[in-house]
Amino acid sequence: MTPQQHRVTPVAIPSDSGVFRHYAATNLADAYSIELPAGASTDPEVLARFIFSQQAPWIGYLMGIRDAVVGRIGLKTTGGLAALGADGKTGRLGIFKIYVTSPSEIIVGEDDKHLDFRLSVLCSHQPSPEGKRYLTMSTVVHCHNRLGRLYILAIAPFHRLVVQSSLRSAARTGWPSVTPT
Repeated sequence: MTPQQHRVTPVAIPSDSGVFRHYAATNLADAYSIELPAGASTDPEVLARFIFSQQAPWIGYLMGIRDAVVGRIGLKTTGGLAALGADGKTGRLGIFKIYVTSPSEIIVGEDDKHLDFRLSVLCSHQPSPEGKRYLTMSTVVHCHNRLGRLYILAIAPFHRLVVQSSLRSAARTGWPSVTPT
């Protein structure tokens, strides 16, 4: 794998993504893209599950701090969200509810009293003119109140680091390959 295939690039939210203009107003909207190597799966659900399973330990530590703070003010915690999907039958991907799946994209997220968010994992099935395929992870957030806006202000820098780190970690580990049908 080349160093280029470990490079995470900030990009505009792709116009063909289901989260593009998902909310009339957003309080956070970002997207990061990474090149997929030849032979890597382009199944967005497979790739999303892989990305979330490859996160660095410091991300879990940050989520623990987040849960300790937000749990006291009645917001959803990762433990509570993970319990919702414990049976494996509830349309969840880890702590996230699955909203949309298609051959090229999965959209997950959560709604809470302070904000709603959606996260897209979009795969290019067709190579670019240079013969490259990309995975783009996009996030959009719509806040309902002052608490939501304060929360986003506090976590936005960490969110960006987490997304970029998760994509780099998945690339270093080695993307899942295309499975024969």
